This record gives sequence, structure tokens and C-alpha cells, in this order.
Amino acid sequence: MASTLKINTLTGVSTAGSIAVTGEGNSTTTNLQQGLCKMWIHFNGTGTIATDDSLNSSGITDVGTGAYTISFTNSMANTSYTVTGAGKEDTSSSHTGSSADRTFRPARVPLATGDVKVIGANMDTSFRDLEEVYTVLHGDLA
Repeated sequence: MASTLKINTLTGVSTAGSIAVTGEGNSTTTNLQQGLCKMWIHFNGTGTIATDDSLNSSGITDVGTGAYTISFTNSMANTSYTVTGAGKEDTSSSHTGSSADRTFRPARVPLATGDVKVIGANMDTSFRDLEEVYTVLHGDLA
């Protein structure tokens, strides 16, 4: 018989911010908090940029062609977090090649605890606005 557990707060017994979850093979555990995404955002990167949806993002700033700064609502604890993402090229452009010649990456600047800078570019490294930008962060919140 299936069970339903309804709660508003989940806290670890020995350490409030650390909850172990048994893995799929029943032989290892995973720390629940470490496995959660700490920030994600989906935004329009052309024209007037605007957030479509997000978690833990307080806003985005267009800092030039193909360059964006994403600010966090709650800061990261340190700069040892990971950033992954993707972008969709502007489909209204006259580009005739495949979208495989586009790239998305964190900007070549040091990571910060309160925001992250990301860029969209052509493979020749020239910056390019992206029609849609998708970014995810994993790491420790402050």
C-alpha cells in the first residue's frame, strides 16, 4: 500500500542542513541538499531581455552583445560552484549554418557569490545574443 507524507519543513536529526537519502542500489547514500539545484533561469537574451521563469534569481542584466549577468536572490557560500547552461540562437537571423556553431559558457571572469556572468558566442569567439538562455547552478548556498 502506498503512503503519502505531507510536511512543510524537513530537517536532519544530527545536522539540520544535512539529510541522507538512500541511493537507487540501496547500498549508498546521497546528501539531499548537495544534490539540489541552487539556481536556474530561463530568459530571453535578445532585444529587451526578460526572465521567462527562474529559481533563486533576482534578475538579469544585459551587459553587451551576448553577455549577461544573472544575480542571485540568495548568495552562494563560496565560488566553488558549477555553472551549466545552453542557449538557442536567434532564429530570425540570416544565419544559414547549423546551430552547432554556437556556444554558451560562463564568462572568463572569476566567479562571484552574488551573481554569475555568462556569454553566448559564435565558435570564432565573437559574442552573439541568444534568443533563449538556460542556466543552472549547483553548489552551496550561504
